[in-house]
Formats: sequence, C-alpha cells, structure tokens
Amino acid sequence: MSNPSSRHAVAGAVDVDGPLAWRETGDGEPAVFLHGLGGSRTSWEPQLTGLRTEFRCIAWDMPGYGASVPVAPLTFATIADSVARLLDRAGVDRAHLVGESFGGMHALHTALRHPQRVARLVLANTSPAFGLDGTDPAAWRAARLAALDAGLTPADIAADVLTSIAGPALSDDALAMRVAGFARVPASGLRAAVECLPAHDVRERLGAIAAPALVVAGGLDTETPVAYSRVLADGLQNAELIVLDGVGHLAVSEVPQTFNRLVRDFLGRGRGLAPSAPRWAI
Repeated sequence: MSNPSSRHAVAGAVDVDGPLAWRETGDGEPAVFLHGLGGSRTSWEPQLTGLRTEFRCIAWDMPGYGASVPVAPLTFATIADSVARLLDRAGVDRAHLVGESFGGMHALHTALRHPQRVARLVLANTSPAFGLDGTDPAAWRAARLAALDAGLTPADIAADVLTSIAGPALSDDALAMRVAGFARVPASGLRAAVECLPAHDVRERLGAIAAPALVVAGGLDTETPVAYSRVLADGLQNAELIVLDGVGHLAVSEVPQTFNRLVRDFLGRGRGLAPSAPRWAI
C-alpha cells in the first residue's frame, strides 16, 4: 500500500510532503538538488528560481530532515535508495543530480548504486572520502554533536555554523535563507547525519561512475578544500573541475548566479533527457 503525499503551492513553487518531501519548480529535464548537512529543500531557493525555465528542479528534504520521515539505519546505501525512491515518487526515470557537500556524497553513492537513474552530476564543495586530511572520525562527530548534547537545536547553531564555513561573498539575505533552511532540521535528523557522514569513502569506486560530472570547488573552502575536489575529479571517468576564487563552502549560495550559469551550461550539454510529467503521490 502506498503512502499518501500532500501537494501545495508556496511562493511560486510546489511543496510535496509525504514520507519523502520535496519542493519543485519549472518544467523540462529533471534536475534533483541534494542539500548538505546543514540544509534542507529551502536551501536551494536561488537554483529553484534561477533554473526553472530550463529544468524541472526538485529539491528534497533528505530522510529525517525537514518534512521527510527518517530511515533507519541512515547509511549512504539507504540514502541512495531514498534518492531512487524520490525519483519514483516524482515520476522520473532518470535525472541530473546536483549535490552540495554531504549532498554531493549522496549523489556519488546514488550514481554507484543506481547508475541507470543518473544522467549528469554536479558536485559542489564535496569530497570523495571523509578524512582526507587525517581527521579522526570520533573527534569530528564529537565536535559536531557537542551543541546538540548540550541541549541546543539546529536553529540555535545555524547562523554561527554557516558563517564559519562561508566565504566573504555570502550576502545577508543569502545567510538568512540558509539559516532558515538549517532551522528546519530536527536535532534527531542532524545527529543521524553526523553519525553517517564519516563512513563516506568512494575513492576506489570513482572509476565506475560513467555519468559526466562537473566538480565545483571554492578557493577559500576549508571544509572540503580544493585538493579534495582534485582527487574527486581525477578519479571519475569523465569530470571537469571548476575552482571559484574567493568562495567558501557554500558556493551555491555565495555566488548563485555564477553557480547557476555553470549548472545550466554543463547540464545543457546533455540535452535529450526526456522531460517528466509531475506525479506527486505514489
């Protein structure tokens, strides 16, 4: 028996709430936007508005985030399976995947686990593996869970966390949008994601990914430095690397017009992906 979903319009977009929730705009080839550790579907507003004339833009709440129900256990395998299930619910056979940071990792695992569902990849401010700089997983988890352990919520820490990882180009309006997206994350969902993330390592499998990929790095990104993106681009079958000078870890929000142009140009080279008709409840 299928789980019901509800659909409602919001500010020029459509929100679909159900076991897997998403926001979408536009028509044309489907492009799915996968947010980072401190994001949700609303974190992609510049892309949902800026790319809607060329693509059917679908930005999800990952399992346990926003309006999406959790999956247990939360692993990269269950996340990749959830991306495939999202495509099923949206009536999409094959889509471009655009992932930021943790969402870029989701895109990589989906391309490995469900290659037939992936057309092209845009991988922004992400990495082929956790801990390329020798970071200890236990120490990393403890540092990111300390605020939650002290009783704070994602909404309480959002502004400080996002400011600390962004470059100087992030505007006040963009910061406010990202803070609102982070505030939609339940503490339980963030905790599960922090526990999951250090298991990421696809370095030995990158060569199996046939989908063309655009890797976007921020020159000032200290979370996933340019060196990480070089390892990623070098390991993929068919990838190109773009480094954005003066940009930190939130390129999609710091320089949205530049990022949207890169996405538009790169995905446009793969024209021929069949547009999908919305099918919001399965």
